[in-house]
Amino acid sequence: MKKTNISGTNDKRNVNPDWFTGKTWMKVLSEKIKAKDQDIYHVHFEKGSRTKLHQHNGNQVLIGVKGKGSLEIFSKYGTKKNNFKIKKIEKISLNEGDIVHIPAKTLHTHGSVDKKKEFSHIAINILPKKNATYKTEWYESDFKTMVSKII
Repeated sequence: MKKTNISGTNDKRNVNPDWFTGKTWMKVLSEKIKAKDQDIYHVHFEKGSRTKLHQHNGNQVLIGVKGKGSLEIFSKYGTKKNNFKIKKIEKISLNEGDIVHIPAKTLHTHGSVDKKKEFSHIAINILPKKNATYKTEWYESDFKTMVSKII
């Protein structure tokens, strides 16, 4: 059995800045506890930062840890893979202790909702099948009506 802690900035890892709108960092918890069926992260969004639009090939669970955030779900319109229309269909507030399940292949974004406050959550990425690779497809968008390219 392995144990780790989500608090503090020890072991923090920078994230790909192309996938976020502001400063964000994470701790990879699954590596610390040697999890095999899921990837687990503590993701810390600085003031107003959030993910860019994306979808996963497996399910994801988010657990609010600190501050206020949101999860926004989008529908895709059109058949093009990298340039298509989108429409926000749901916005879910995420507060400390809230838990939400995001089904695989759901187009979404999440992060801090306040430009003056930080937000963090635990993200549990559930592998699509045993020994499979969890994949995320990232998009450049205006968060309102259009996706312009795959990142």
